[in-house]
Amino acid sequence: MKSAALKNTSLVAALLTAGAIGGAGVSALNALHSPSVAAPAPIVSSATGITGGATLPDFPQITERYGPAVVNISVTGTTRVSDDDALAQGEDGAGMDPFLEFFKRFQQGQGMSPGQRRGAPQEMPTRGQGSGFIVSPDGIILTNAHVVKGAKEVTVKLTDRREYRAKVLGSDPKTDVAVLRIDAKNLPVVSIGKTSDLRVGEWVLAIGSPFGFENTVTAGVVSAKGRSLPDDSAVPFIQTDVAVNPGNSGGPLFNSRGEVVGINSQIYSRSGGYQGVSFAIPMDIATKIKDQIVATGKAEHARLGVAVQEVNQTFANSFKLDKPEGALVSNVEKGGPADKAGLQPGDVIRKVNGQAVISSGDLPAVISMAAPGDTVKLEIWRQGSSKELSARLANANDKSKEVVGKNEAPSQGKLGLALRPLQPDERQEAGVDSGLVVQQATGPAALAGVQSGDVLISINGTAVKNVDQVRAAVAKSDKSVALLIQRGSDRIFVPVNLG
Repeated sequence: MKSAALKNTSLVAALLTAGAIGGAGVSALNALHSPSVAAPAPIVSSATGITGGATLPDFPQITERYGPAVVNISVTGTTRVSDDDALAQGEDGAGMDPFLEFFKRFQQGQGMSPGQRRGAPQEMPTRGQGSGFIVSPDGIILTNAHVVKGAKEVTVKLTDRREYRAKVLGSDPKTDVAVLRIDAKNLPVVSIGKTSDLRVGEWVLAIGSPFGFENTVTAGVVSAKGRSLPDDSAVPFIQTDVAVNPGNSGGPLFNSRGEVVGINSQIYSRSGGYQGVSFAIPMDIATKIKDQIVATGKAEHARLGVAVQEVNQTFANSFKLDKPEGALVSNVEKGGPADKAGLQPGDVIRKVNGQAVISSGDLPAVISMAAPGDTVKLEIWRQGSSKELSARLANANDKSKEVVGKNEAPSQGKLGLALRPLQPDERQEAGVDSGLVVQQATGPAALAGVQSGDVLISINGTAVKNVDQVRAAVAKSDKSVALLIQRGSDRIFVPVNLG
């Protein structure tokens, strides 16, 4: 259900998993070395008042009480790399892609893409570290799926220095949650809270093993909730400004009451290290996945079968919405649950089972909490009026492959597009029944990002088959139009201001 997107060549930041790391080099150890400090003061509950009469959280007490339930996870495995990659790295990795170097230094090669394996592949040993936390006294541990991905041996180390060989009960890449078990009894456990009760601006605390430094405590606030990231997950992430680095992956995020509300998972960074933006998996979702894995060894996800995108003010004007809220459907999987329910590109999903969908990220968040086979009621906005539909959700594991004459050159008009009908072979190649090829884009359309060669599928949710339909739609629009554009296999609504 992630949104399709046109290529964005200006994207310079990267989402990086904050997980498994290799051994830190001497230079890194020197850079992070701190001089000795005085012994810590006794734990005293803070009573410093803040607006609203609340008090600052007692982080030392939270750490003392629940820190013993946070574990360090070491993994060993193998990965296939090429001779060229090994030679290219050299002693210091000079001349390598910075993100490849990041993964090689901190994940020992696990982050390389197939395109970067130029030589003959060979098996190379890998070692990494991450974090986790105990959720039951008989040895059930939660961590990230990417921490234990490809691991042949997993070792869990407790704060009292005891070590156990762990079994991976199951792993769910979709949510990046994994469940481990160790053979131990009467273990310390964390207290689980509800992410739904978490408020933006609330204090939060992370405990983990950044760069292998065990039981490191960092703190910050909740920056946002329900964040959608440009990856394959459908997780409504918690965004924080808590310092999270490689090795923190899989560790707990505590609220001010000492309850775990999230699993630290990713960072958004230009440098490969922490830059003030971190993301955690909500415990409401992680607990659901954990229960499924413990019971069956795997996790199942529901699927609606749509690609959606944000509704901005221009889209709201184009679709005659009273405010820019909802999830705009840009593509519907043929034969999927949404298709069977009657959803169409251009529909705006505003509620699911009575729960408001404010941003597009709210939709996958609601669907992710449902189960395959569940029926959901959708309130949608179509052609200027509300409509209700019901969809029976499918299993994401059974997902099918998604859809992806003579020239006529009309006046470009105030939209700025020169269009012609698709030829039969072009329709077949594009996988569409109708549409118009963009021969040239100027003015408002070009400013919005429309390019020559794009295929115009619809305007304001209405499919277009000829240029006259385009002229009529533009004539009826005052401020803006919403163009559904297909470029390659991707579809996206593009808002065009008409001035």
